[in-house]
Amino acid sequence: MNKHIVGAVVGMAVLVSLNASPVAAQQAGMGKDQQQAGQSPVKVFTLAGQPNKDYPVVPVPFTSVQVQDEFWFPRMETNRIVTVKADFKKCEETGRIDNFAKAGGLMTGEFKGMVYDDSDVFKVIEGASYTLAMYPDPELDKYLDGVIAKIAASQEPDGYLYTARKLLAPEKMPAQSGKERWINEKDSHELYNAGHLYEGAVAHYQATGKKTFLDVATKNVDMVCKEFAPGKHQNPPGHEGIEIGLCKLYRVTGEKRYLDLAKFLIDVRGRPETHQLYGAHYQDHQPVVEQDEAVGHAVRAAYLYSGMADVAALTGDAAYLKAIDRIWENVVFKRLYLTGGIGASHGGEAFGKNYELPNKTAYNETCAAIANALWNYRMFLLHGDARYLDVLERVIYNGFLSGVELTGDKFFYPNPLASDKGYERSPWFDCACCPVNIVRFIPSIAGYIYAAKDTDVFVNLFIGGTGKVRLNQQVVKITQRTKYPWDGKIKMTIDPDKSEEFTLNIRIPGWAQGRPVPGDLYKYMEQAVDPVDLKVNGKREALNLKNGFASIERKWKKGDVVDLTLPMAIRRVVANDALKDDAGLVAIERGPIVYCLEGADNKDVFSTVLPDDARLVAERRDDLLGGVTVIKGDVMLAAKEDGGKTITQPAGMVAIPYYAWCNRGPTEMNVWLARTAETAQRVSAKASSR
Repeated sequence: MNKHIVGAVVGMAVLVSLNASPVAAQQAGMGKDQQQAGQSPVKVFTLAGQPNKDYPVVPVPFTSVQVQDEFWFPRMETNRIVTVKADFKKCEETGRIDNFAKAGGLMTGEFKGMVYDDSDVFKVIEGASYTLAMYPDPELDKYLDGVIAKIAASQEPDGYLYTARKLLAPEKMPAQSGKERWINEKDSHELYNAGHLYEGAVAHYQATGKKTFLDVATKNVDMVCKEFAPGKHQNPPGHEGIEIGLCKLYRVTGEKRYLDLAKFLIDVRGRPETHQLYGAHYQDHQPVVEQDEAVGHAVRAAYLYSGMADVAALTGDAAYLKAIDRIWENVVFKRLYLTGGIGASHGGEAFGKNYELPNKTAYNETCAAIANALWNYRMFLLHGDARYLDVLERVIYNGFLSGVELTGDKFFYPNPLASDKGYERSPWFDCACCPVNIVRFIPSIAGYIYAAKDTDVFVNLFIGGTGKVRLNQQVVKITQRTKYPWDGKIKMTIDPDKSEEFTLNIRIPGWAQGRPVPGDLYKYMEQAVDPVDLKVNGKREALNLKNGFASIERKWKKGDVVDLTLPMAIRRVVANDALKDDAGLVAIERGPIVYCLEGADNKDVFSTVLPDDARLVAERRDDLLGGVTVIKGDVMLAAKEDGGKTITQPAGMVAIPYYAWCNRGPTEMNVWLARTAETAQRVSAKASSR
């Protein structure tokens, strides 16, 4: 089998659920290319047709996408071969899977862990199901059957599933759960666990056609629908997430009750007539349609906004759309890290205030980066605007990717932008949401590459491989060849089944137009922007930009070639004056990659001064960190003379991609560098060159 081919699977968010639609089902079988590569044809199993309303822009389903590149394919393979097994092993070692067996009477013993640990198993099943859809694996399939049998055995007759309550006497239940069902939904994670049950069940059913796990999920959701309604339980989940799962179940089953429940749980937030409000930390301080800024726990918030986007798409609720538009602008213009991370504060894993973005104490939970990606892709599906994809790309190449070691078996929970020695990734956490979120997110990235709407085809990301887009009753095959993100040259071959007129929309990243992010939170120091070059069949095309896409309308035929060249200049980034933590500092980018200095390559990353006129050069290093392009340059080190005067001394600098830091052992790291000696974050006691 060609080692660079994988039928990539859309993991999280709306993407999997849309594969249940008739259009997606028609695209579900792998083509000859995949079969020749040694992969079996994939079927997408569905119980119902597509809802009448949904996102106006439709993503190309995972079964119609293959990744064939040197950047993402190895990561998908590591996830498949290493991360899935490592996560399941930890779920076994920590008693997470045994909790289901104990609750089902299959073994004896006490409950172990946290009340939300059930969700970790559901998430790994979801990621493993995508693996099965990529590569048939009888051993993994059988293993999943065994885990699902334990989960099914633990389910109570009416559908309730929460192993802690089954195994612990009411008086021994943790206070966060309450002695009875649903009485402390603010902290119990009962509905949160259920949401991940639904997502895992949909993924498993669509990958295998087996209803064993889906039956568990529908039995549970039917019970929840009866429990949560006007005049009954009207307290929303303290940790959002079920809203996404309910929309997925709705798309697969066609049961409108599930969509109605998702909307109900969103609508009761912030309404004191329905329950005692939880407060801003839980996004429960005012009705969602009145909220205009991101507050509280960052992961919960972005899951809520993603769920609101799903419900808005499926119901046409304009008030939801206006609210998440306002909140998105607040996040991207005032609360977004350069890496795409969100959630500045360790206290409550929460958003800080506007422009409160400290670097060394930044929290930036890996799960928050994932949630931010889910939300931004949904915003693109709603609006068709490339600015949401600009944020998505920034997240996946930086703030998310730093969360997993190159080996695939160690993880970051927080992702700071500066670190002293001693910080390193861990193979697991007591609260293990990040490792199990990573395993289901990495395969999903291929599903973000292409989309379609009416007679428009969208190329959103530049990842080598092929995508098959159904358009006007025919299939348009797009083949990308590129070394992105290290090289800005992308060659696309367009192969429609027959010659036809349609519009090819190719995203021109904001960074290639002189904008690191939408809004003015960050900007490039260099005002000049090298031109973007676009050719069709060797003839230069004018950039007809529409919502951030180069729009090419013509009659396309087999073998048409589009050549896109994006400028890959090294850029210096400075922050808005209101962002005091980055005052007098500068960061380095090249293409979509944010760079950092690491102690393994540099004398002192916090006393390094990068003058505005220092020359920087890019150098390819295939022998380093799995193959990266580094940035080299002449810098200065701030130091004290014997008399106490601050001086600078010449030194060399090597910057590596931020995502790759801490893969060579614990060491210092810094993204934002001083521009002058006066703004150096540390002054060495003695000056010495490297």
